[in-house]
Amino acid sequence: MLKTLNEWDEALLVFLNNLGTETFDGLWLFVTRIESWIALFVFFSLLVFYFYKLKKGLLVFGFAVLAFAITFLLTHVTKVGVARLRPNNVEEIAELLRVLQDPTSFSFFSGHASSSFAIVTFVVLVIRPFNRWIYVAYIWPLLFAMSRIYVGVHYPSDILIGALVGTLIAILCYKICKKLLPKL
Repeated sequence: MLKTLNEWDEALLVFLNNLGTETFDGLWLFVTRIESWIALFVFFSLLVFYFYKLKKGLLVFGFAVLAFAITFLLTHVTKVGVARLRPNNVEEIAELLRVLQDPTSFSFFSGHASSSFAIVTFVVLVIRPFNRWIYVAYIWPLLFAMSRIYVGVHYPSDILIGALVGTLIAILCYKICKKLLPKL
């Protein structure tokens, strides 16, 4: 069963990755860079402080950072523990891919997916009482995570599990934060 799932994962990666064209390579290389999203992080921070003011805003901001830190740590520990090679480092698969980056760290699960979904899920949960348009923010982690398939460095399962882990950590941090907010 696990072998079959792995084969499907590889086949889906090859299919999705090969949908890419040189015309869009520059765009996806930009999207996959963390630095490209700094303005969005600043915007999220401004929203938090706008809606929660200083004292509560600091608590909410602190929990957003905590959600990110827990996600980052869990991602790193899992990558080292599982030690799944990235598809760009597996010769049989790499030959079938359009590889635009060449990281050598492990693949499972995607840090891009886990961290971006953790940040956005937390921000959506804390901002949604004030503005329903915040759900549009999910465009970022979807693009950010999918860019990893486009550049040939993650399997679809890496993305899916990363998104799930980040989302769950964000929900947990939000629930704790929500309980503490009325005490300020």
